Order: sequence, then C-alpha cells, then structure tokens
Amino acid sequence: MDAQQRGQVTRSAADVYEEFFVPALFAPWPGRVAQAAGIAPGHAVLDVACGTGVLAREAAKRVQPGGEVIGLDRNEGMLAVARREAPAIAWRLGQAEALPFPDGRFDAVVSQFGLMFFEDRGLALTEMWRVLKPAGRLAVAVWDALERTPGYLAMTELLQRLFGARIAEALRAPFCLGNTAALAGLAAQAGIPAKIATHADVARFPSIEAWVRTDVKGWTLADMIDDEQYGLLQREAAKDLQRFVQPDGSVLFDAPAHILSAIKG
Repeated sequence: MDAQQRGQVTRSAADVYEEFFVPALFAPWPGRVAQAAGIAPGHAVLDVACGTGVLAREAAKRVQPGGEVIGLDRNEGMLAVARREAPAIAWRLGQAEALPFPDGRFDAVVSQFGLMFFEDRGLALTEMWRVLKPAGRLAVAVWDALERTPGYLAMTELLQRLFGARIAEALRAPFCLGNTAALAGLAAQAGIPAKIATHADVARFPSIEAWVRTDVKGWTLADMIDDEQYGLLQREAAKDLQRFVQPDGSVLFDAPAHILSAIKG
C-alpha cells in the first residue's frame, strides 16, 4: 500500500482538507458517529485516524464535564492542523495497528473515514477493540461503494480517461469498504460483534472549480498531478461534470456511508 492508498497528505494539503473537505463531505458525520459510540460526559474517548480533528472536536463537546479526548493519526500534516484548530485536545502521532495505550483504556473508540487506508484493517480493528473498556462502544464510519456515490464515480472515470489508472485509483481508495458484507466479515474476523447502519447524505461544493481544487489540493492527488494536468482537469471537469451542478452553480451529489458499531461485552 503506497502513500496515496494510505491517504497520506502534506501540511498544505491538510489545510485545504480542513477548509474545504470538512464542510463539503465530513461535517454531517461526527454527530452520527458520536451518537453510535454513546459518547457522554465523563467519558475517555479515542479518535483513531483523527485527521484534522473534526470528530475529536465533536467528542470533546460531549465528554464535558470531566471527560477526555485523544486524537491519533499517523500523518504529521493532519495533526499540525488539528493542534491549531483545537489545542486543548491531546493529539498523538501513531498507527492504528499498534495503538500506544493499555487494554481497556477508553469508554469509546471512534474512527471516521480512516479504516479504508489502514495497512492491516483487521489488526487495526482488533487494536481498537483491545483498548476499549468492558461495556465500551466502538463506532467506525466508512464510505459506501463508489457506484452509489455518483459524483466521485464520475470524477474517477474522468481521472482515468485523462491520466490513467494510478491517479484514478487514489480517488477510488476511500470507497473500498463500501460492501457491507465484506465490512461485517472484517469485523467478525477481529472478534467484534458489530452491526452496520447505512446513512444517506450528500456532498456539497461551491462550484466545480472548488470541487476539483479540493480533490487535488486537499488530497494525495496534490503530489500526483502537476500544474499543467491540473489545468486540463479543471477544463474537462467543467464540461464532464455539469450534471452535478445546481441552479446556483453549486455542486451536489449523493455521498452515503456506513457506520459500524459494537458494544464490548
């Protein structure tokens, strides 16, 4: 699994991610994930693959008074933005497959749109389960299949046509756990008695130009597409992706996701 498949980004890309991806795609989900994890005042919560911290910030609101939130990510660029946005939260560098915490440390362990990028997803789930207290709750969000996310299906097809399979694959990677049977099987292999709920939502971008800029400059594509290719992509997207443009010029398309949840016996 290379850096693109692991979702690794630079500090500048992390800034774009926080400014544009979070409101366009991620903002509706922290409340749902936190609810699935039963996060409440006084809880100790771990956010695995926290990124720039959108879910950890939601958890921090819910654990007061008396609780704590730790956000862990393997990407220093993401953590730098997370620290800037919420300096009161404890941010840790680390990998999901080797969580630096003792058994039974947390009341809730959550992860939002990170599991797809782990090198060993089964081991990562096992580790999240290990650090949960008895009766603790796990909640993990992953995107539904690419075929049910029409905007990104069209974008990956455009990338494939313009630049080939390697670049297109970087944008397909976030949707690799969309099959609920496979996701349930992954949890079962980790010994987790999970249930999976699918939630509908939408992606919203101010314009096609903003959508392309966000996907390229705020993601691993920033290191894969040069300025000339970026200009070509903007021109072709303006033509190919018009079907997602609303009367006000904004972009809107379905972006459903699954939330895997479980209570530790």
